Amino acid sequence: MEIDPDKETTAPCTIGDRSTSDVIVRIRTQEGRDDWFYCHSQILIEKCKYFADRLSENWPTCQILDSRNCVEVYCQESEFNHHVTALRLLYVVMDDIVPDTWNGVRNALGILQVGIKLGCQQMVRACVDYIEAVPWEEAEEEEILTIIPTLGSEAEPILARLQPVDPTATRGIFLSTLHFATSSPPQVMNELKSSAQEQLEYMLTEDDDPPLLIADDELKLEVKKCINNLLTKFYGLLDNLDLILDIDDTQELQFVISDLSWACQILSKMEIMREFVYSWVEKSEKIVKTVMGAKSNNFDRLLIMVKVIEVGAKVLEAIAYGTVILLTEKRLHMVKLWLQFVRATKPLINSSSADEDSPLKMDNEIWQSLESALVSMVLALPSGDQAAILTEWLGTEHIQYPDLTEAFEVWCYRSKVAKRRLTILEDMRSVTN
Repeated sequence: MEIDPDKETTAPCTIGDRSTSDVIVRIRTQEGRDDWFYCHSQILIEKCKYFADRLSENWPTCQILDSRNCVEVYCQESEFNHHVTALRLLYVVMDDIVPDTWNGVRNALGILQVGIKLGCQQMVRACVDYIEAVPWEEAEEEEILTIIPTLGSEAEPILARLQPVDPTATRGIFLSTLHFATSSPPQVMNELKSSAQEQLEYMLTEDDDPPLLIADDELKLEVKKCINNLLTKFYGLLDNLDLILDIDDTQELQFVISDLSWACQILSKMEIMREFVYSWVEKSEKIVKTVMGAKSNNFDRLLIMVKVIEVGAKVLEAIAYGTVILLTEKRLHMVKLWLQFVRATKPLINSSSADEDSPLKMDNEIWQSLESALVSMVLALPSGDQAAILTEWLGTEHIQYPDLTEAFEVWCYRSKVAKRRLTILEDMRSVTN
């Protein structure tokens, strides 16, 4: 890299000036590259320990003819340009250097390695200050993580932004993010709120790395409090659904239901879904009746249906797969209620969402997960209740969704072998007694 003389203040000597040079530096590679640079011992000795040692009278070969007039530096071919740049930078006053001189983070990393190798303290400090201060691209950050730990304490300040955060600070930012993510900011801040919700999920996600923080009882209590506030707001808005639909002001309700759908993800990751499920189960009949009984049949009502189904699917999954344990009568009630609800709403939603870009277009995975949850819940009920549900399903015009074929097949098998199984159990009891 060439140093721009208009941008930097140079020392009295100039590299390459043969008329004043008293030492030649040869930068060489194993591939045979060998470039000569006419330099000045005064500059080299003052700013570089390697050259100071090589040019001192104490160096073992100092008595050999011309050994003090020529110093060789060996490097890899990939490091050659960085060595040349570092040599030129010895002629620059580091306090006056401008950022453009480094030609980017990756180039500065190469120069830093040369500076540490040759013992150029001023250059190392300037390099570290530059890399530590400027933004990094993702690839540069990965390279920094690979290189800097091998360079010793001089380069450690560069890693300051990558150090693990104190648990207290992590907790503080989690709570601040939680409060914002469950608030109702102006609409212009919706994108920021969505980002906050995504980052909360990411903090709690266990992937290649452990979660950013482990939630204790106090933290869980604060999360429950914020999400209970969302539920309370949702129930209050639902009480006024007809009025909200009449004045075409459903946006707040839509946002709150979307927040509840997100909240299910957070509660599930923190394993504190129970209170949310209990509340939703308690209010489910009212939710379904209110949404289905709304006088208006406009687009906004259908959009609210979609969002209610998204939350309901998450609640039913928690019940179906044992995340939250409910008594049989409550599970039976939820199965009957939501079977009826989704049978009625799916045709309405599908007929209004032919366009792929329609806000009413529900992800097919949601319909599938809802169906799977209902099948699992049916199969966990007493066989008599299963029979009643399946009989009603076989007689409905909406037999295709939810498709309870799997539950029907399992019920048939269980019913057929039930007597044989019970006989075996009775025989085992007799032997035991």
